[in-house]
Parts: sequence; structure tokens; C-alpha cells
Amino acid sequence: MIRADITVTGDVQRVGFRTFIKNLADSLNIKGYAKNLNDGSVNIVCESEKNNIEELINELRENPPSFASIGDVYVKYADCTGEYVSFERTNGDVPKEATLGDLLGVMQSFDTKAEALVTILGDMHVTLKSVKRDTGLTLDKQDQMLDKQDQMLDKQDQMLNKQDQMLDKQDQMLDKQDTTIQVLKDVKGDTGQIKGIKEDTEVMKDKLTSIEEIHKELRDLRVKYNQLSDDVTEIKIAISELSESRVSVPA
Repeated sequence: MIRADITVTGDVQRVGFRTFIKNLADSLNIKGYAKNLNDGSVNIVCESEKNNIEELINELRENPPSFASIGDVYVKYADCTGEYVSFERTNGDVPKEATLGDLLGVMQSFDTKAEALVTILGDMHVTLKSVKRDTGLTLDKQDQMLDKQDQMLDKQDQMLNKQDQMLDKQDQMLDKQDTTIQVLKDVKGDTGQIKGIKEDTEVMKDKLTSIEEIHKELRDLRVKYNQLSDDVTEIKIAISELSESRVSVPA
């Protein structure tokens, strides 16, 4: 735990800067206070873990609020005393002994804050419109992916039907092969049927060649089917990711 004495110069008073600091400090579990100084700067005295305080300082330097104009950020470190239990905004925007000029200044600061708020709300409106547009594009892309998935599934069904037809044809060819083999056995001892055997043998060779071609075609179909299955799997994963992003994006 350490203690930091931070001074922030620039246009940082009566614009809501101390409220910004308090919200940031609360989110980082930092205790202490922020107050306006007579020279127009804001003084922050705080205690916490060193990395928390360093993050607060970095946010002030790198990501200041749009309604404040920060000049410099000066930091002094010291030992932690443990005297703070929360982070507070000290001294109000209105001086205790306010003059008419002071009150006019406060009213002008309120007007400045209102203008800053309108600007912030306008930016939020633009951001929400952009998110809505992006969501619409995402939904259109999801519909396209679903259409493509349907097309791929139809193609898969066609490939499976063709594979079944080829398997039926293979069974028929195997039946014919068995018949030819049986004929060869029957005429094995009959030399008078040599001519018929030769013709049957040629037929059998042709049939076997056809069977080999069918097997090759089936292997090619199997490769195409596996590729198709991989494509369908990738499409399902893409659709799942799109659905998850759709849930996480506000409507």
C-alpha cells in the first residue's frame, strides 16, 4: 500500500472532473479524496496498492474525460497512513461565502456540463446506431450461412443416394461374378465347352474390370463425402459463433 499526492492542472474545475475521479477511484478500490484548489487545479490524495494508483494516473493521462482539458499530472508518493475508508469529493462547486459573480460562474459551469452531457449522449446515440447496423449485417450473414448449410445438406443427400445406387450395382456385379464362377466349375471337365469357357472368361474379365471401376468410383465418392462432411461441420461452428455474438450484442 502506498500514498499518492496528485495535482492535475488544466480546465478541470466545475466540469464534473472530480466525479469522474471518484468513479474511477471506486472502481480501482482507491481511498482518499479529490478537491478543487484556488489556482484552478484539482488535488487528489489517495491510498491503495501501487498498481491501482498507477492505473488511475495512467487513465488521467491517456484517457481523460472529454468534458475536461488536462494540462499536466504531477505525482508525489509517500507512506500509506490508512486514514481513509472511502473516496470522496471535498469542497463544493459553490464557495461557502459566494458572491454574485461566484454564483454566475457556477451557473455557467452547469451550462458547460449540460453541453458536455448533450455531446456525450449524441456520441452514445451514434454508437448505438452503429451497433444496430452491425447487428443487422450479422443477422444477414447468419441467414446466408444457413442457406449455404441447407444447400450443402441437400448435396450431401444426393451424394448418399448416388452411393447407395453404386453399392446396389456392385452387389449385382458380384452376383454375376458368382454365377460365372459356378459356370466355370460346371464346365471345368468338359473340353467340348472350351469355346464357351473362353467367352465366359472374357465376359468375366470385363465384369471384373467394371467392378474395379465401380470400386474406384466409390472411393472417389467417399473422399467427396468426407470433404462435404468437413464443410458442414465448419458451417455449423461458424453459425454457433454467430449465434453467440448475436446474444452478446445489445438489440
